Amino acid sequence: MHTSDLGQVALLIAFPIALFGAASAAIGARRSIPSLVVSGRRSVHAVAALVFIAAIVLLGAFASHDFGVRYVAEQSSREMPVRLILAAFYGGQAGSLLYWLLALCLLSVLAIRRHPSSHPALLPYVAAALLVIEAFFLLVLAFVASPFERLPFVPANGRGLNPLLYDDGMLAHPPVLLAGYVSAAVPFAFAIAALASGRLGNEWVLAARRWVLGGWAILGSGLLLGGWWAYHVLGWGGYWGWDPVENVALLPWLTATALLHSLAVQERRGLLKVWNLSLVIATFALSIFGTFVVRSGVLGSVHSFAQSAIGPFFFAFLGLVLLVSLALLFARLPRLASPATVETLYSREATFLANNWLLIGVTFATFWGTIFPLISEAVRDVRVAVGAPFFDQVNGPLLLGLLVLMGIGPLVPWRGAGRATVWRNFRLPLLGGVVVAIAAGIAVGPAQFLAACVFGVIGFIIVGVGQDYWRAFRGQQRAASSGPLSAFITVLVRHRRRYGGYLVHLSIAGMAVGVVGSTFFKLERQVTLQPGESTTIGRYALTYRGIETQPGSGVQAVTASLDARTGDGRLLTSLAAERRFYQGWESQPATQVAISTVLPWLDDLYVVLAGWDEPTAAAVTAGRFVLPSGEPLAATFHVFVNPLVAVLWLSWPLFLAGTLLSWWPDAAAAVLAPVSRRRGVPAWSQA
Repeated sequence: MHTSDLGQVALLIAFPIALFGAASAAIGARRSIPSLVVSGRRSVHAVAALVFIAAIVLLGAFASHDFGVRYVAEQSSREMPVRLILAAFYGGQAGSLLYWLLALCLLSVLAIRRHPSSHPALLPYVAAALLVIEAFFLLVLAFVASPFERLPFVPANGRGLNPLLYDDGMLAHPPVLLAGYVSAAVPFAFAIAALASGRLGNEWVLAARRWVLGGWAILGSGLLLGGWWAYHVLGWGGYWGWDPVENVALLPWLTATALLHSLAVQERRGLLKVWNLSLVIATFALSIFGTFVVRSGVLGSVHSFAQSAIGPFFFAFLGLVLLVSLALLFARLPRLASPATVETLYSREATFLANNWLLIGVTFATFWGTIFPLISEAVRDVRVAVGAPFFDQVNGPLLLGLLVLMGIGPLVPWRGAGRATVWRNFRLPLLGGVVVAIAAGIAVGPAQFLAACVFGVIGFIIVGVGQDYWRAFRGQQRAASSGPLSAFITVLVRHRRRYGGYLVHLSIAGMAVGVVGSTFFKLERQVTLQPGESTTIGRYALTYRGIETQPGSGVQAVTASLDARTGDGRLLTSLAAERRFYQGWESQPATQVAISTVLPWLDDLYVVLAGWDEPTAAAVTAGRFVLPSGEPLAATFHVFVNPLVAVLWLSWPLFLAGTLLSWWPDAAAAVLAPVSRRRGVPAWSQA
């Protein structure tokens, strides 16, 4: 028996335990049998322990170069740096599914242990739902796509990672993005628990809100890290191309964004109960759909895996999720009606509702454009691709509308206000937006009128948030006679959900600045240069110095060096653009983009080595590309100037800070939390 077999055995044992635990927890809660509820809770821990053992075994197989394991041989080599073992772990299909399952198990343990005495009527159903999801992934990993399958022989070396995955960004982007997918399972489980138990008030909302917020932030961070990786590695000058895999990752983030706003409406006004449950179901279903698209390979993408046999399993599971959850929802519809209504358009709940409709519009347009190739192939036997122009033209106006609503939301109160109050709140932000739009229009010229308008909307958002905070800050100073620092901290702490959300709004506004700058004002050209020759692009001049090879262990880099100068000849920076040839992947060289952010303009100089002369003296020797010594070579470069992209990346810390502030528990929530004990339902903490 090989060590790797221990991982396979752990998965095989975990599968029936997950099924047993799900059944025990659900039946125990339904029939008030404490012993079964105990079994369900213990099953969550047992499955997590077994999956953790399987993950450790697979990591050990990578660390020991056990190339008898097919997955290890396909994803690693002896020359691969040790730091990339984690990237190899989730770099292929089976390993990424094991990581998905491991993250789900850890979140499941946290979910059932976080407040064991707060929601005893819900937690058994939560455990049952999570265990069913775990059982599905165990089924796939144990019987369909095992990461522990052994080869009939042991090769001397493995193939190694795909060259695109050698970038250090792979240590962050995939695990964060997958964790974001996984995190949708916990709010979904709470929603299913509410529907199954009949506890349809705000209890599940209060239990799930922070899970929704945390998962939303993780998935959003995964999307940003993915954009950063694409920008630095793929070499096409951008960070978002409406690729199918990018789109399916965006979909659950959009519905989760809508959910965060509509949950606030339910907490405050008791509205949108059916809508919120529908959004929770949709968010989890879209997470499974995204996993299905990437893992099945049904849609071509630079990010997706090759077509495999697991696609039908995911499709069937997605159908089961929708069937069961929607059946429960329809069965509870009579009890979900709310007597409250949106009383006026001049209210925050009306703004949030409009925000939801626009977000769902973007979600539907993105979903439709993503799956349209499959629909066209099924109907007309011709796969019609939908490109970036469709998404830009359809989603662009909707996203601009969302920015406008983001500015309006903080200016209107709950339940509405008179027109005089509304106008008093709007005057300064509107003035600020107009001033910014005019200043931007003067700076960029009439040809970029739309960009100036978007900058004006961003100014409207920033001034509106600043005005709200200033009023609260001054009010705190006057009420407590406190100093500026004390008043600043007090306002943040007492109203952390509100101002954490406003910080997130500011971060989104910052990201919008980056998107507008790099979309409307990008410069691009392709040029071939001899050593010593220069080219100009915008306010910059680039001088090509030469090209050389840099051999390394398992990789050879071909590096072209350039100097970047201002128009008056002042040296700004030196750039090194590379193409890297990894052993076993010589036919698929990886791009290493040269990027330098130039202050104070915040322009990104972005240079891609597209090719070079290959004289007859050049040869490939023992898998290495050899350049003739002493012979100057012309090189071809793809050069971009991307204004303000740095603002996009710099907005991420503000996004995280705002999310963390909003996520910080609010003492007031304890007042709203309902008593969760019910006669005949075993207390989860005592089970």
